[in-house]
Amino acid sequence: MTIEELRKSSEEIGIHLTDEMLEQFEAYCGLLQEWNEKMNLTAIKEKDEIIEKHFHDSLLPLYNREPKGTAADVGTGAGFPGIVWKIAYPDLHVVLIEPTGKRCTFLKEVISQLKLKDIEVFNDRAEEHAQKHREAYDIVTARAVANLSILAELCVPLLKKDGLFIAMKGAQGHTEAVQADHAMKVLGCVLEEEKDTSLSEGDHRVNLFYRKKEHTPAEYPRNYGRIKNKPL
Repeated sequence: MTIEELRKSSEEIGIHLTDEMLEQFEAYCGLLQEWNEKMNLTAIKEKDEIIEKHFHDSLLPLYNREPKGTAADVGTGAGFPGIVWKIAYPDLHVVLIEPTGKRCTFLKEVISQLKLKDIEVFNDRAEEHAQKHREAYDIVTARAVANLSILAELCVPLLKKDGLFIAMKGAQGHTEAVQADHAMKVLGCVLEEEKDTSLSEGDHRVNLFYRKKEHTPAEYPRNYGRIKNKPL
């Protein structure tokens, strides 16, 4: 996928990318390729694949859902989807949560080079971040971080009541949603929508949208060892 094809595909899902935004995506791609030579940011290294499998893929959950308020991206890695959302929606306040210090250094460099405003980087684990920022965000998202039963406990405590949790999943997304049903109920969320999409090579994507109807009980999140060893 070329940058111009990204513009076209985005228009088809209701996202208008300006020339300035496309220039930012070009610069972001260049930084990814440059930094990827000295640290492990992504296994995807070709420009056309970065554009489709990272940029386009990150925008797919926003079809008919313009993000507003503050969005937190848990385990953002190289900035997906958080930085992509910030480029496409400059008025969105974005928080990037990433436990690996070197990746945080990269994220800050991207923010500086692209001159992005109103975007923060926290070198935190999600469960630690929740201690100071509990129920602080309008939207919480995560992409390729963990199984949904585990991911739910890392993300939902960060979400405001009536906020939206967007879990970006692959082909097993529907199965994970069924398995995580109990966890979501305990944490205060209900499944609002399941949306299937695919990339050009047929890579299947399932984006899950949960609405937080109740405050998350105070005992969650637990420490990561307990979350992983005994998911809700």
